[in-house]
Amino acid sequence: MLLRGLVLLMAAALLCGCETARSGLDYSETVRRIGPPKAGQARVVVFREKGYGGIGDPDWAFSLDGTPVKGLKTGTYVYVDRPAGQHQFMAEEAALGVTRVDFSAQSGQTVFFVTRMSERKSAMIANASTGLLGWGLTLAMTSGYKNQGPLDFLPLDEQAARTTIAELKLAE
Repeated sequence: MLLRGLVLLMAAALLCGCETARSGLDYSETVRRIGPPKAGQARVVVFREKGYGGIGDPDWAFSLDGTPVKGLKTGTYVYVDRPAGQHQFMAEEAALGVTRVDFSAQSGQTVFFVTRMSERKSAMIANASTGLLGWGLTLAMTSGYKNQGPLDFLPLDEQAARTTIAELKLAE
């Protein structure tokens, strides 16, 4: 009995203390290799801050202008070059709703966004163990939240973004 308790305690400590080390390129190395955006293009950089990503640390599904962007996990960034102009992020999750964020980018510009779990999704996760009634009540209580979808895309100025992204790795 004591042995089983010790094994479970060690397993819990390992799961709770995990922070996955990322092995991709850091941002300065990526920029050095790929250079600036091509003429008429803008670069969109989205990152997810370091922290505990949960068991398995799944990537957050979202799209940019209808094209899926994959691989964004805790402590990583992704970048996409797009034609200058209007663009839209979209993230959708069943039972939650849709996040839509419109923005514009100029030719040669790099725009930075940090993505975080929305308040509504955080509330849903916090009340996940309360059963179907709790889930329904949480949906009702959060129905007035500004963002009904699963993710927030928060624009950052270049200086703040470069400070934060310096510690992150390119998503695989």
